[in-house]
Amino acid sequence: MTSSEALDFRAENLAALPTSGWGELLLGNSSPRTGTAWTDSGRSRERRGLKHRAATDTRPVPAHPELVEILRCHLDHFGVAPDGRLFVGPRGGTIGDSTYTGVWHKARALALSPAECLSPLARVPYDLRHAAVSTWLNAGVPATQVAEWAGHSVAVLLRVYAKCIVGQDESARHRIERAMDGE
Repeated sequence: MTSSEALDFRAENLAALPTSGWGELLLGNSSPRTGTAWTDSGRSRERRGLKHRAATDTRPVPAHPELVEILRCHLDHFGVAPDGRLFVGPRGGTIGDSTYTGVWHKARALALSPAECLSPLARVPYDLRHAAVSTWLNAGVPATQVAEWAGHSVAVLLRVYAKCIVGQDESARHRIERAMDGE
């Protein structure tokens, strides 16, 4: 999920939020930041469909059990805004870039060692998206499935992420052997 998708994340995007186990998010909109001259409303953010997709298209994304628990706690504690958004600013508006970036830097300083903080590791919130996609690929999830979840074409996914796939040679050889043996 991108920051513009998170800022427009609504209760209707919670396709499945079970009391335990995996859930599912159904992304359909985002609120990208643009110059005020480029929006119909004159505001710096405007609700739009997903990038490079038809206005009504949606994208399913799995929600790890830990994320499901966090979202359930968030809903119990904060509820949703009148328009259904889960994440709102102190006066009910959109959370500003400087706000979530500031929180990110504080969380990063708490979670990482001083040496890691000086590195490019998780420098910006968007890096979490790259980490998720890389993790899915390294876990052996088929590229077509990862591309669907990430909202990429397979060609873009492989061009951007092929270099992150490591340590799968041995398991790939075993899968080929099993296929050749008719298993």
